[in-house]
Amino acid sequence: MTESAALPPLRLNRREDRERLEHDRLSPIATKVSESRGREQQEPPDTLRTAFERDRDRVLHSKAFRRLKHKTQVFINPEGDHFVTRMTHTLQVTQVARSLAQALDLNETLTEAICLAHDCGHTPFGHAGEAALSERMGEDGEWLHADQGVRIFRVLEPCNLSWEVLDGIRAHTWRVRPPPATPEGWLCRYADRIAYLTHDMLDAIRAGALDRKSLPADVVRVLGEPSGRNWIRIMIDALLEESVARGKVVMGAEVLGAMRDFRDFMFEKVYLRPEAVAQADKARGVIHSLVDHLEKHPDEIPDSYRIADAPVSLQALDLVAGMTDRYALAMHDRIFRPRGLV
Repeated sequence: MTESAALPPLRLNRREDRERLEHDRLSPIATKVSESRGREQQEPPDTLRTAFERDRDRVLHSKAFRRLKHKTQVFINPEGDHFVTRMTHTLQVTQVARSLAQALDLNETLTEAICLAHDCGHTPFGHAGEAALSERMGEDGEWLHADQGVRIFRVLEPCNLSWEVLDGIRAHTWRVRPPPATPEGWLCRYADRIAYLTHDMLDAIRAGALDRKSLPADVVRVLGEPSGRNWIRIMIDALLEESVARGKVVMGAEVLGAMRDFRDFMFEKVYLRPEAVAQADKARGVIHSLVDHLEKHPDEIPDSYRIADAPVSLQALDLVAGMTDRYALAMHDRIFRPRGLV
């Protein structure tokens, strides 16, 4: 009888077993859960799940995560069924990052927890909503969905997440400094850009805002003919090869440069095209009207957003920032009877 045949058909794989396996299997630079900086509020360990597994589960069961299915990615209130939403974007980011984590022997569970949570702080109407809330900040600075994501899981819907997960949420956007403290946080940064550049391109072609022949020749030369599968494979390969060569999570310069060029192209041709700007202006008007109304009628703010030490203006921002597109439009219609964003 072989050794494998002598093993029981099933056995209980406890938390301690998986924590030991991380030290035996993962890369030396991977974030091991047993070395986590921990939570703000200490908790007894779970019998079966590691701390990062519990973080992932808490994000998945949160209200903020559920709202992603009705939040805009790029196209506001699209007519077709196949346009990307903030939820489908999040799932694509998570899958790309998990594949990268597996290939590099980094902590897949931490990567998954960060990626599932990374956009939970996003506003209704995508970046148009973020711009509208930034206009409400005055001298206090820019409103960032990454900061709001941390605020959601620390204050508004407290989940007591591990420090590493909160850091990954905070630093998943490229303009945020300091950068992620973990290689898994860096995977989320790269996976986010890989996913949105690819699916935004496909959505723009589907919507008629782009033609495949109009894509920059230099970008096509590096990334190949525009298809989701092909572009994602080339970008993943460029990250894996460069990361192995340099011993840290980084992407090859040529592909990274093509991604930056294509991002600039998308801003010019898609994100800031006249039709998108006009629609974004209407979305910003909806958000400003809702915030103004809630500041004047704080009794309409639900108890879950009435943070004791927060001014009414911040409570209104928290509530509007958490709304889905359709909820914001329905509330605006109920209060102001507009014609909508059509």
